[in-house]
Amino acid sequence: MMVAFATLGPLGRLPAPGTWGSAAGLLWWSVVVRFAHARGWQHELIFDLLVVAAAVLICGVAVVLLGKKDPSEVILDEFAAMPLVFLFNPHVHAGKSGLLLIALGFLLFRLFDITKPFGVRSLERLPGGLGVVMDDVLAAVYANLALQALARLWAVL
Repeated sequence: MMVAFATLGPLGRLPAPGTWGSAAGLLWWSVVVRFAHARGWQHELIFDLLVVAAAVLICGVAVVLLGKKDPSEVILDEFAAMPLVFLFNPHVHAGKSGLLLIALGFLLFRLFDITKPFGVRSLERLPGGLGVVMDDVLAAVYANLALQALARLWAVL
């Protein structure tokens, strides 16, 4: 059961599983998390942190059951981190440019998750579920900061 949650069912067995986990996280953000945002950024932040904490626990159990350090089929980490890309960014909730920024946020997250710059890779060394999830959280933070900068630049132009 825990492995099924950690792999998002069959999505973790598809080619490029991290991309599928990120896409599921984007869908989760657009359908569920945006409602938390409507109640205020504090609600969105608390909701996101609860999902990340649950992912740490579930992924920690899954890696033990699978007997691997950070198996590629475990994609709950990407799912949980993806909404953090859009946290504190009001520009993603606005019209046509919002859709462009959402797509750009997805691409930035995948870029930072795959390339693992500036300390992202070192977080993988954390034990258990922390190591599985926190590198994705930091990749999401980097994507968030880059997206914030691009959104502000876009608003000025």
